[in-house]
Amino acid sequence: MKKNEYLMENDEEAFRLEIKTERSIVERQATWAGIETGMRIADIGCGSGKTTAILNDLVQPGGMATGVDFSETRIKFARDKYGNRGIEFICSDITKPLDELGMFDFIWVRFVLEYFLSDSFEIVTNLTKILKPGGILCLIDLDYNCMSHFGLSEKMEKTLANIMKALEQKADFDAYAGRRLYSFLYDLGYVDVKVDIAAHHLIYGELKEADAFNWLKKLEVATNRINYQFDEYKGGYNEFLEEFTKFFTDPRRFTYSPIISCRGRKPQY
Repeated sequence: MKKNEYLMENDEEAFRLEIKTERSIVERQATWAGIETGMRIADIGCGSGKTTAILNDLVQPGGMATGVDFSETRIKFARDKYGNRGIEFICSDITKPLDELGMFDFIWVRFVLEYFLSDSFEIVTNLTKILKPGGILCLIDLDYNCMSHFGLSEKMEKTLANIMKALEQKADFDAYAGRRLYSFLYDLGYVDVKVDIAAHHLIYGELKEADAFNWLKKLEVATNRINYQFDEYKGGYNEFLEEFTKFFTDPRRFTYSPIISCRGRKPQY
């Protein structure tokens, strides 16, 4: 993969982002972070635009939301589905300075930095430049991503660990993005910093259709993008997929991923 090429790029990505985004969770996280009516907000890495639309609702009346993503395909999807709400969607490379967007009261960065291990601090530094003094920056990401399961075979547990290591080396993916967020705000001098940790993936009992699609699609796309060979299995990917599907659809299985949320205010000076 080329540097800053999106790991999960595929024809169904907008759909995957739509079905995995729950309004109540976004509302709770944004309220915790301090979003208020009347704010001008930026949703960085907005994807399908669903999260941007939810955040836009929270800043009404009088507020304005801007969704930013580097994918022309997903920006078009977002404009077509949510643009009639007065939301601005902009196609731009979020790894570069975004000064042309103007200044914001609240900047939201959720499930983005995990895709930019090498550039994550630089991205946050650039976003700080377009945040008004006293404005809020909210960073949210997973930690120990996709690796916490009970009921796996030893071979599959080893395979998943190897996949995540390969994703780091070949795709600049950060399975431990969540634990780094506080240090970014600390090093940039943010004040009134708050941190929260909760369960994001929490899967037990009967498997929900959305979880099945999300996880199996992630495995399919991510491993294909880095050409992972599945040397742990004589039958390669197909044998691995058969075993993982059997595990994942078993109601005895237990799977979770911690989500870490950090928010802080840019100093007034």
